Amino acid sequence: MFSSLRLVQCSAQSQRGLGGSYRRVLFNTDAKQFPTNKQKFIPQTGTYPLGFSAGGSHCGIKKNGKPDLAVLFSDRPTTASAVFTTNQFCAAPVQFDRQVINEARQSGRQLVRAVVVNSGCANAVTGKQGFLDAQSMAGAGDSLVSRLDGKESTNGTLVMSTGVIGQALPVDKISQGVSKLELGSSHDMWMRAAIAHMTTDTFPKLLSREVTLGQSKVRMVGITKGAGMIHPNMATLLGTVCTDAAVTQELLDDALRHAVARSFNAISIDGDMSTNDTIAVIANGAASQEVIRDLASSEYQTFRDELTDFMAELAGLVVRDGEGATKFITVEVAGARSFADAKQVASTIATSSLVKTAFYGQDANWGRILCAVGYAGIPLDTGKVNMAMHPGDGSAPLVLVSGGEPQLPVDEERASEILKQEDVLVRVELGLGDESARMYTCDLSHDYVSINADYRS
Repeated sequence: MFSSLRLVQCSAQSQRGLGGSYRRVLFNTDAKQFPTNKQKFIPQTGTYPLGFSAGGSHCGIKKNGKPDLAVLFSDRPTTASAVFTTNQFCAAPVQFDRQVINEARQSGRQLVRAVVVNSGCANAVTGKQGFLDAQSMAGAGDSLVSRLDGKESTNGTLVMSTGVIGQALPVDKISQGVSKLELGSSHDMWMRAAIAHMTTDTFPKLLSREVTLGQSKVRMVGITKGAGMIHPNMATLLGTVCTDAAVTQELLDDALRHAVARSFNAISIDGDMSTNDTIAVIANGAASQEVIRDLASSEYQTFRDELTDFMAELAGLVVRDGEGATKFITVEVAGARSFADAKQVASTIATSSLVKTAFYGQDANWGRILCAVGYAGIPLDTGKVNMAMHPGDGSAPLVLVSGGEPQLPVDEERASEILKQEDVLVRVELGLGDESARMYTCDLSHDYVSINADYRS
């Protein structure tokens, strides 16, 4: 069913056909419009941070008329942190946002009040004009903040774009869309914003949570998008987490670095790194708890760990929506000398096309996994390596290697039972130390090729 019916301004092209009149636009936020097997990942309610509102609409970028514009807004200045793609052809929005975040860090000011996101056009590899368009897009957000505040705003706006690379951003449509966008704090309005982020995504990725910091309750909401061109290193897609916690710039930066290494930098779908990858966290302090200032405090440790867990779950939604994916695969490497070593081995397994295609074919070809461990570049004592597959239903694992020795004959019937499940965990123990790491990935299917063979159409 359609959750809302409202009057919105037509896109510029539509206005010419209708003489500048208004038309009725249906915005469907019902989970039933998305694939049946993905509906379980779409929340029906949420607990959202104080002082934030959101909205989404169609401004005319996407030819199919689907939502393509989202705005996230804070009613007060925020502390903001972000991490960005390391792709050298980074898109104009990435270049612009880096400037905003760096200025905030250097000045010590809380600058960010809004995030404007468009889908359908990446504004990447667009030269000097692309950067000017990113500035104009941010200017539209600044104007919205000024209008909502009832006075000229001295704060800033972050911008994010996703879609086809190498096309000029229709910034006039975006500016007009922002000026007419409806914002609200309800679950429906946050869902609109999440839907407007989507490109080849098959479902909107929205998550919210309430956590306890000391004596206070604080809330987090996250929106992310991504289904292809997903691979570290840095953020691997677009995403924003908003929280009403109060935390200093230094500690927010530290918490985000820690969280990203264990979430958005721990997922891989196809080994391609986007030009636009950005993950931002903005904290407005509206929960009114005491500002977290001490790196060694229990409040900070709790905030960092809760943010990490939250972002890992949010990143997992991206993997579950991997283009053509049928499996959600967790690769856990334990017993490493360092976190970096554990992550390197896990990443090598998770990015192996041979491993991923074996999972798609439900083939217990465990030799491919062990082979990836061997060429990961980490010194091993092969006689200490253990490996097992754990099914998502929590039933008994299938041990494949123990003390470096294969457990033969492999129980093919049990292997088949495990590989038929949507969720599978591969656990490798190196026996070298106490550190561990996880990577999240998916299988590689025929559909991935079909989707990306005609992406622009």
